[in-house]
Order: sequence, then structure tokens, then C-alpha cells
Amino acid sequence: MPSGTALTREQQGAYATLGYHFPVRAFSTEEAAEVRRKFLGYCAEHQKDTAPLLPRERVQYFAETQLFLRWAYDVVSDPRVLDAVESVLGPNVMVWSSQWFPKFPGDGSYVSWHQDAAYWGLSPPNVVTAWIAVTESNRTNGCMCVIGGTHLAALPQKETYAARNMLSRGQEIAVDVDELERVALELNAGEFSLHHVGIAHGSRPNESDVPRIGLAVRYVSPDVMQHGSERDMVLLVRGRDDYGHFDVVEPPDHDYAYGQHKIHADALARRRRNLLADKQ
Repeated sequence: MPSGTALTREQQGAYATLGYHFPVRAFSTEEAAEVRRKFLGYCAEHQKDTAPLLPRERVQYFAETQLFLRWAYDVVSDPRVLDAVESVLGPNVMVWSSQWFPKFPGDGSYVSWHQDAAYWGLSPPNVVTAWIAVTESNRTNGCMCVIGGTHLAALPQKETYAARNMLSRGQEIAVDVDELERVALELNAGEFSLHHVGIAHGSRPNESDVPRIGLAVRYVSPDVMQHGSERDMVLLVRGRDDYGHFDVVEPPDHDYAYGQHKIHADALARRRRNLLADKQ
């Protein structure tokens, strides 16, 4: 049975115009708390390794967890999320990538204004991100903000490698962004937002005394192609793949330790080579 999270025709039209939709309730408060508990446990396991790193250097520890942690796969493949994603992409849906975005009190981490489409090498742009909040995400603790309509045009980008920027290259839009036009996608724990691969988005540091944690899941339809040197590894979570543009892999059958699952390690290596191909 449908979960009730599918977008109405009106909401689909607004998404096409604005490039975002929120909020959508997927998980109960209790379910979100359980996912949060598991993620914080994962963070504690790797505290020694990640503590000395800059925010952008921690990316690999928080990326593609759906490929080796069964509980993370259960989140990205939950029908309540997929019903909304299907409203945007159609009946055939793949998980191309995911990344956790934890902001802990006082760590100063932020995400600069940027457009994902400028770096991911995916076309056509049948790509949508579901940003799933497992804590409250608001203006005080650094929720994601967007500027509606910016998905309709490619803006010039630059790479800064700024120390506290959570993005791998510190990439940001190279023209002034009108902060007055930003929309704060405030979410309660268990809710998620959808945004287009081309929309300008970013977030400020966490100025509260509690963590802000969200999981960004990047879904694509099978007609999308990766313009890189290698075939990315994806999970088919709904429908079928009639194109064969990616290597479809099996989900993990249980939780593996970091670095112990070959599919996860291979996927990270391929993604890194594809996304950095233009830097070599």
C-alpha cells in the first residue's frame, strides 16, 4: 500500500518550478531516534580516526554507508521515502550515493552555496536528493537552505578548499548569492526534504548545543549516465533497470565493519576517480 508520502500533482508542479519540496514525514520520532543512536555509535567507533581530520576529510567515513551497513540500507530503501522520490523520478529508482552530514556543537563546519550538478557529471538531470533529518534541523543548528528556481540555470563555481567547509573541494558559487532569497528547509526528526541536483543550496554552522544530523541520499532514474572514467556502483531500490549505465550491486545482508566490505571499498574508489577525473 502507498505510504501517503507521494507528491500531489500540485506539489510536483511546484517542485518542477522551485526545485525543492518539504517537509515530508517518513519516520516516527522513535524511529528517527533509533537511526540517530546507530549513527552516533558509528561515529564513536571511528572517533580516533576522524577527530584529527578536517570536515571535508571525514567525507569517506560518512559516505556510502548503505553499501556496508544494513541499517543504513534500510533507511535509504524505506518505501515512505521512495514513494516521494518516485513522484519526481518515476517508477524506476536507484541509490547513486549517500552521505551523512553531522554538525556537532562548536565544530564550525558549514556547507557553502553550491550546485551539485556542476560536479557530479550526471545527465540527464533526473537526480533528486532526499535529505533525511534524524535530529531536528533548524536555523540555529545549521539547517540546509536553498534558493528556489536556481536549478534552471548553471552558475559559475569555484573551489576554495576552505578548512571548515564540509564539501570535498570547498566548492562554492562564484557569483554573489542573494541571501534574502534563501529558504530554510527546517525539518523535525524523521522528516525529509527533496531537492533537485541543480539547485543552489548550503548551510551555516551549528550554533546550538546539540548535534544536527542528516543523511543526504542521491537517487537517480536508470536513464541517467555518469560521465566519468568508470561505472559507478548503485543499488536498485525500486522498479527495473533497462539501461545498464551503472553496476547494480546487492545490498548488505548485515552490518560490516568499515573497510571490510569489498563493494563499499570499490564504490568509494570508483566515485573518487570519477569525481576527481577533471583534476588529474
